[in-house]
Formats: sequence, structure tokens, C-alpha cells
Amino acid sequence: MEDSVNFGLQKLIYDLQVVDDTRLSATFNNNTITLFVPKKMISELEHTDRVGFDNTDGELYLLVEKDFTCLDNVAEDQSDNYPNPLAEKTR
Repeated sequence: MEDSVNFGLQKLIYDLQVVDDTRLSATFNNNTITLFVPKKMISELEHTDRVGFDNTDGELYLLVEKDFTCLDNVAEDQSDNYPNPLAEKTR
């Protein structure tokens, strides 16, 4: 899964790759940040109430969290976000 953001004349690409490993890790090459996420973590995010995972990779602190729908009105597409667990409490 890859996406990018423009910084003026440069583009930063970020990529998430599912791997057979036991920990989060990352690389940065050619303006691309690649985050390697173990299959087990992806499955746990999808099928449990677990919100995220973190790891220190050298000097990097890596954090992967579920993207919950916003509680306020926003213009962005949130169709692939997780339901916000606080939505019921704010009604």
C-alpha cells in the first residue's frame, strides 16, 4: 500500500509492506519511507480491539495505529477507517 505527499518540488512517498517478521521496521530510500509490518500484527489490528503496535528500530520510534473515523465533520473520505469507539459516548 503506497501513497505520497508533495513538499513543493519534492514528493515524499510512504509505503506499508506486510512481511513475515516479528517486529516493525523501516527504511528510507529515494524519498520513500517503507514501513514493514508483520502479518501477525495486521491480523491482530483487523480482528481484535488492539489499537496499535510500536517498536524502536535504531534511532527510529515506529508506531502503527488504527485510523478511526473522526467524531467531528471532516471533508476527507473515511470510508475505510475503523469505527470510532467513542462515537457512542458522544451522542
